[in-house]
Amino acid sequence: MISRLLSSTIQRLAQGFPVLVLTGPRQSGKTTLVRDTFPDKPYLSLENPDMRLFANEDPRGFLARYPDGAIFDEVQRAPELLSYIQGIVDKQRIPGRYILTGSQNFALSRQVSQSLAGRAGVAQLLPLSGKELMAEGLLAGVLDRWLFTGGYPALHSTAVTPSDWFASYVATYLERDVRDLTSVRDLITFQRFLRLCAARTGQLLNLSSLATDCGIAQSTATAWLSILEASYIVFRLSPHFANFGKRLVKAPKLYFHDTGLAAFLLGIQTPEQLATHGARGALFETMVVAEYLRDRLNRGDVSNLYFWRDSTGNEVDLLLDEAGILKPVEIKSGQTIAGDMFRSLKKWQAISGSAAEPRLVFGGEGNYVRSAVHITGWREMLDGETKDASR
Repeated sequence: MISRLLSSTIQRLAQGFPVLVLTGPRQSGKTTLVRDTFPDKPYLSLENPDMRLFANEDPRGFLARYPDGAIFDEVQRAPELLSYIQGIVDKQRIPGRYILTGSQNFALSRQVSQSLAGRAGVAQLLPLSGKELMAEGLLAGVLDRWLFTGGYPALHSTAVTPSDWFASYVATYLERDVRDLTSVRDLITFQRFLRLCAARTGQLLNLSSLATDCGIAQSTATAWLSILEASYIVFRLSPHFANFGKRLVKAPKLYFHDTGLAAFLLGIQTPEQLATHGARGALFETMVVAEYLRDRLNRGDVSNLYFWRDSTGNEVDLLLDEAGILKPVEIKSGQTIAGDMFRSLKKWQAISGSAAEPRLVFGGEGNYVRSAVHITGWREMLDGETKDASR
C-alpha cells in the first residue's frame, strides 16, 4: 500500500469524534486507507446490493450487528443509517466508533450536517500528491509524465495505461455518479461539458461562455458544475478581496483536482504531446495549486488559498492567507527564469504594501533567491516547500 499523508489526520480525528467521515473522489484510495488504518473494525460496502437493502430497510437491526462500530463504505447509499448512528453515539460517545466513507460530497455533507453535526470529524482524500509519490519513489522523473499521469493510485500500482484507465473512469463516472446526483439524461452533452471544463482549467470561470459553447442554459451549466465539484473532479479558487485601490476581478478560477484526468479530457495521448501542447502552462498551474490544496487537506486544515487579479490584468496566481498575512506565489511552467516572471509579484507588492516574501514556482529545478523572490523548482516544491510556504 502507498503510504498516505492523511493517515495521521484521520487517526487524530477518530480519537476526538465518535464518527469519522472520509470523502473524496472515486478511486482515490479511501477504502484502502480506512481498512489499513482501522484493521480491527468490520468492513461493509454499501455498494453491495444485499447490504444496502438490509441497511435501508432495517437500519436498527443492521447496526445492532456491529455494537462496537464498523467501517461503512459509500454510506450515502444508505442515508437512513446516519440518523440511527446519531442516536447510538448520543447515548455513548466512544471515539472512532464508526468510520464512514463516501464519494459524493454534496449528498454526504448534507446528510452529515443534518444528522451528525458536532459528532463527526470530516476529512477529504484526494488523489496522490506529489509528496506521497516522491516518498514512495513513484514520482516520474520528467515533469510532463507526472502531469500526464496524475495521481490516481491505480495508475501507480498497476500496469494499466492512463488512456485506458481514464476512459473507463469517465464512462463509469458518467453512468453512476451523474445519474445518482441529478437527472442528467443527455450524457453526451454532459461529457462535452466536462471536456470544455478541462479546456478552462487554470482560467477565470465564465459560466455564460461555458454554457454557450456547450449549447446549454446557464442554469444547467451551474448545476452541472456543482456536480463536478461534489464528485471532486473540479474546484473553484476564489479571488481575494482587499482594498488595494484597484477594481478587482470577482470571478473565481476553475481547476481540476487531477491533471491526468484533465489531460485525458483534452485529448492528450502522450507525455511528449503534452510538452508542446498549448494547455501545458495551465496544467502546470493546476498541478501546483492542487498540490497546495492537498497539503492543507492532508493536514486536516481548511483551504487558505486564493488568487488576486485586477481589472487591468495584473495577477498573482496564488495567495496564501495566514491570519491576514498574504503570501504570494507566482506559477510559471518554463524551465528558465526570466526577469519578466517577477513583474506580477512586484506589482502586487507595490499595490498591497505586503512585506511577505514572494515565491515563484517554476518548471525547472532549484531553490534559491533572486531579486528578493524565493524561486522554487517543481521537484523542490514537493520536497516540503508547500508546507513551509503555507505557514
